[in-house]
Amino acid sequence: MRSGNAEVKLPRPMRRPLVKMFLRSFLLQASWNFERLQNLGFLFLLLPGLRSIYGEDLSEEILERHREYFNTHPYFAPLVAGAILRLETSLAAGQETQVDVGEFKKMVMAPLAAIGDSLFWGGIRPLAAIIALFLASRGSLWAPVAFLLLFNLPHLVCRGAGLVFGYFWGLRAIETIQRFRLPDVSVRCKEISIILLGVICAYLAHKGCIHQELSPLWGLALLPVVLLFAHSARKGISSLFLILVTSASLLGLALLF
Repeated sequence: MRSGNAEVKLPRPMRRPLVKMFLRSFLLQASWNFERLQNLGFLFLLLPGLRSIYGEDLSEEILERHREYFNTHPYFAPLVAGAILRLETSLAAGQETQVDVGEFKKMVMAPLAAIGDSLFWGGIRPLAAIIALFLASRGSLWAPVAFLLLFNLPHLVCRGAGLVFGYFWGLRAIETIQRFRLPDVSVRCKEISIILLGVICAYLAHKGCIHQELSPLWGLALLPVVLLFAHSARKGISSLFLILVTSASLLGLALLF
């Protein structure tokens, strides 16, 4: 990894703690409470890094500031954890920080939660489901594998890269995320999902007409359905809901024909 003109290497003492933090990020939501939501899971995620900085016996003061309220998208939590670990490193060295740890969490939790929900739940997941649905409509047994890969690879990269970038860049990591224009990526994913839904409808209509020995022109009867889906998407109806409607329709047609 390079920062500016100088090559930046991960310090050897921090490699194992960061690996442990990455693995623990999958358990972020294993412990919820109504008052502070993800705070216990986030503290559990941070512990290997904090112990590498302060030693095995952490003071009550350190533990208490990380037991505060915390709630963000689980795939962006490692990014926040990495940046906080950088802040804790500076605090342990007696250096001044631009922002308090608690204030930093309050600043980034909500924006990252909104970006993550839009990108992963509203963008990547429906897109992966539509591609898998298209493969399934062609009788491919790779459809479930395609869905798992298309959805899980992006979030695994987000977890791992976010943790490392957060540790190296600290507060600048959030600025870097903004440059990727992730909300725009989410919108593009939704647009592609709607287009692929139209492609699936056209393909199935063509296939059904051939199977029933009808002219493919009868497939134009589905044009109002495609236009209805496009209108629904523009009105804000969830792409995932449209996928479920399409899947149910496919099952119904399979039973009829």
